Amino acid sequence: MKVALFGSTGRVGSKMLRQLLAEGHEVTVLVRDAGKLESHPQLTVVTGDAKNGADVHNTVQGADCVASALGTDKSTVLSEAVPHMIAAMEGLQIRRILTIGTAGILQSRLESGRLRYEAGDSNRKLTRAAEEHHAAYRALADSALEWTIVCPTYLPDGKDTGTYRIEDDWLPEGGDRISTGDTAHFAVQELSENGHVRHRVGIAY
Repeated sequence: MKVALFGSTGRVGSKMLRQLLAEGHEVTVLVRDAGKLESHPQLTVVTGDAKNGADVHNTVQGADCVASALGTDKSTVLSEAVPHMIAAMEGLQIRRILTIGTAGILQSRLESGRLRYEAGDSNRKLTRAAEEHHAAYRALADSALEWTIVCPTYLPDGKDTGTYRIEDDWLPEGGDRISTGDTAHFAVQELSENGHVRHRVGIAY
């Protein structure tokens, strides 16, 4: 499988990249600093900015599917980049995209019809990151693409165990954390298996 991957140097994205390459996939990544990545025969590196539509198009071209582990980074990079991905994919007739989101955009168990960050299911008072993820979710939901958003809760660094709980559109009951490794493990698996298309997927231990 040929995968275009954004956010490949981040905490989850770097683990996704490592797993994709280990499984034999061909991966093209977009990075601002190519020096952060080691060369690999199955890896193509595009230097650029995810907020630039032309750079995104060049990264996506030739891919079978797209994956993004872009974070919010106290900026609008996520909400700016996702529409570029959607436009490039539609133009190139690529259907499948998986992104890493946040549990804040899952359905609230406190207030019907609201999202967790809107209803206060989490203890976080600052909502800027969740608002960025919400904008990306709206853009994907409004598209005709076959999207999945993997939504981890508290995300400590850690290896993959392969043992965790998932639930479409909701955070599993009592779930309060999931490692970066297991988030990447599920994301790469879902990218191939397509078991949760057009869903946000809550993931937790």
